[in-house]
Amino acid sequence: MNGKEIVSLPDCERLGYLGDCDMIIDQETGKIRSLVVPEGRGQLSFFVDKRYLEIPWERVKKIGNDMIIIDFGDIL
Repeated sequence: MNGKEIVSLPDCERLGYLGDCDMIIDQETGKIRSLVVPEGRGQLSFFVDKRYLEIPWERVKKIGNDMIIIDFGDIL
């Protein structure tokens, strides 16, 4: 499950891997509220402030064997 690639629509940009992400869970319902994906994973990312992209769970459109597809649609 950790090796699943996270890909955005409509531009098919690779956002990262599920193993590098965190999830925000609703404590009352136990449901996933959002995925938190680190941005700018370069070699120098160790030395700079990390930035994160919070993806609402409603934007997750498909979870397949090798990837998770996120539809940003009109919010980009």
